[in-house]
Amino acid sequence: MTVLTPLKPTRPQVARIFRLVDRAAALLEVRHEVEANHDDNRWWPASITDTRIRMLAAGWSTRVSYRMIDTYARVIAAADATGFDVLAGGTDAELADLVAPLGLTRTRIDYFRSLIDLLDRWAKDDTDPLAPDGDHSVLIQRFAEEVHGASYKVAQCALLYARGYHCGIIPVDSGMVTKLGPALGIKLPSGSVAHEHLRHLLEGAVQAQAEDFRRLIGRHEYAVTVPSDALPTWWAHLVLIYFKRLFLNRPSDRLCQRRPVCATAIDCDHASP
Repeated sequence: MTVLTPLKPTRPQVARIFRLVDRAAALLEVRHEVEANHDDNRWWPASITDTRIRMLAAGWSTRVSYRMIDTYARVIAAADATGFDVLAGGTDAELADLVAPLGLTRTRIDYFRSLIDLLDRWAKDDTDPLAPDGDHSVLIQRFAEEVHGASYKVAQCALLYARGYHCGIIPVDSGMVTKLGPALGIKLPSGSVAHEHLRHLLEGAVQAQAEDFRRLIGRHEYAVTVPSDALPTWWAHLVLIYFKRLFLNRPSDRLCQRRPVCATAIDCDHASP
């Protein structure tokens, strides 16, 4: 297994990322969504404590639209109530009954079965995915390679949810690669490896200016809780993901077409009709 060498953002990239997070965080629409999902995320609820179910939920949350979030929540709650070990001992038919409301039934069952196999291998070789000194990149790489249908983006989400919101991982979805990367003026490689490249850059930016990012939370009056010993990576992730969803997925007419050259990015003079 060859683990990707972590990329360090350049000073201009750090500055661009910080400016965009600052600008996006100032938007009331973004703040509303972040506050609703920061301390207890709807997709990955804090009430689930079994880390194996958390890794299962991260995989099953893929290809689920926002319109289906209530259906997804019921499926995950049912899985948690049943318990990982009981699910693992169940038949494919029983799993299909549980996961069918989400669609892609066979794919989701295969993900679960290969997750079980990976966790068994980790137990045998004494790999603890929750170890505080665990290398995120190594764990993500193994997960992406060994779990059916995972890819880097699912692996990032699974390890983030398992290790906890404030573990330092910034998961990157497809829209962040195709929409956020260009908005930041960041050229990414093609293929799934782009998710890891952008993750390294975003995490590196928050690490480089951790206190500045933390001050943004107070400056923009966010009602969220970030542990004093944690980097504000989870908050930055949510700000970017909801900015992307609300303003980049279907480009808003409030969005400046001169980004990333224009640091204001949104509601600037260039964006005026």
